[in-house]
Amino acid sequence: MASNAAPFSLVASGSPELANRPDDLAEAVRQVAGAAIGAERDPARRRVIDFAAEHPDALNRSCLRGHLTGSAFVVDAAGERALLLHHAKLDRWLQPGGHADGDGNLAAVAWREATEETGLPDLRLVLPAIDLDIHAIPERPGEPEHLHLDLRFAAVAPEGATVAHNHEALGARWVAPDDPAVTGSPDLARAVSRALQVVRALR
Repeated sequence: MASNAAPFSLVASGSPELANRPDDLAEAVRQVAGAAIGAERDPARRRVIDFAAEHPDALNRSCLRGHLTGSAFVVDAAGERALLLHHAKLDRWLQPGGHADGDGNLAAVAWREATEETGLPDLRLVLPAIDLDIHAIPERPGEPEHLHLDLRFAAVAPEGATVAHNHEALGARWVAPDDPAVTGSPDLARAVSRALQVVRALR
């Protein structure tokens, strides 16, 4: 398993590492296994790998028990703040991300969702993933409660870029680790701190 000491690299639009991998659950599992997370997250890693082994449709929303997702903590060029979006459906401040919808390249999913949801051009994604989280999505009309097994990446925004979030968010803001939106959620605080740490090390 990967650790906090894993080497990191930056990839951008057009990189082979961001190519779609349709129905490639093995690639998704490889990225989960290679995520640079601490030992305290290894039980979550094992749970995701076991879930994928038991659910061959884990990349798709048709897997009603839950499905794999990809998200990205976008960090400013100075490595000081991360971008959160006020998620319209969940009414919470969260990082951009979304469903794999069959794409086994969760890095590509995270980069694509971050680009679409923030409107930021030229985002660079950090490989490998930096965090992993499993959380329940509440029941909604036509959709039962289910799990999102979320592989989380860091991304770096270009200097001076302006956020233009899409309809999925009610607002956007750059936050430091001591922002109330961060400190009120241990999972969010862990991932924001990790993203800032990794991006600073790459500067």
